[in-house]
Amino acid sequence: MVCGHSWATVRQPCIFALSSYRKTKRAMRKETRNRRSEFRKSTLKSSRLTEQVDDLRFQEFVLHIQSEICKEAEEMDGSGKAFGFDKWERSADDPNAGFGITRVMEGGNLIEKGASNVSIINSKLSPTRAKMMSSRGREVNPEGGDSYFAAAMSLVFHPQSPWVPTLRADVRLFQVGEQRWYGGGCDLTPSYLFEEDASSFHSFWKDLCSRHHKEYYPMFKTWCDDYFYLPSRKEHRGIGGIFFDDLAISPDGEDAEPFVKDVGRNILNSWREIAESRRELQFDDQQRNWQLLRRGRYVEFNLLYDRGVKFGLEGGRVESIMVSAPPLVRWSYDVNPAHNTEEARILEVLKHPRSWA
Repeated sequence: MVCGHSWATVRQPCIFALSSYRKTKRAMRKETRNRRSEFRKSTLKSSRLTEQVDDLRFQEFVLHIQSEICKEAEEMDGSGKAFGFDKWERSADDPNAGFGITRVMEGGNLIEKGASNVSIINSKLSPTRAKMMSSRGREVNPEGGDSYFAAAMSLVFHPQSPWVPTLRADVRLFQVGEQRWYGGGCDLTPSYLFEEDASSFHSFWKDLCSRHHKEYYPMFKTWCDDYFYLPSRKEHRGIGGIFFDDLAISPDGEDAEPFVKDVGRNILNSWREIAESRRELQFDDQQRNWQLLRRGRYVEFNLLYDRGVKFGLEGGRVESIMVSAPPLVRWSYDVNPAHNTEEARILEVLKHPRSWA
């Protein structure tokens, strides 16, 4: 009996309510995806340059934020460890082909491994990349050969503690001829769920997105959930955040660059308070083991599904591409956490993404 009623009597309306909720949620997500599709079509039409743009402007920006983020992360970490600085040329025979800067810190107090890449490219589209862009509506030669310029900064911070979520983020510019568009985002991959941390992180990005356009957060949150998904596991990589691509203008027709730069400047701010509040919590071997198992999913996604990794492996610098991998990972056969455990709780959220803000 439940409150004077049989369980069978109570159970039916509960099941109906849950079913209705899930149908409503699916309908809302479908509507958001439809709006995103229409928005992408409109921004594709508006991505042609209306004025001469200085490529160096965004290049200087990504170099600056990489330097600032690494400096702030070293201070947060507090171990005295520092990010290395490895500048490399894309081609020894062509000094105009571009360059990269890979910065890595390992064995810190907070950050077990942190890595950041800046990549500056002047090259020609390969047939594989050109076909991919053409299929997304870009006016490029699907056979490849078009000249392009790209500038990007990406990072991933793998924490020591299983209570602190992994942080991943990037901002990037891609230009082919007169077409120019941006991409980027920021997301969390926790081993354990703290609902208040998920709400704080999503609220941070919702507030920032809303300062630029009210459509941004719902579109980019859903996009993030959709992108960071492992169909082979039927689960999402983390609790999401924001993710966007092919962004040239806002829905109101405004240049997207100020928004993209705002994202880049605030990456660390979205994670700082969460990391500081959890880093000193004690953990045991079982919890550490779970963290290593979850890192395995992180690697699986990067190698099997991530577009950036696939693009980079087409003649890119493997050391800089694989630098995002965790320092330690574990795979064990057919791991299924017991019901009503904290491990089962995070898996439920990864299988069924929530609205956090």
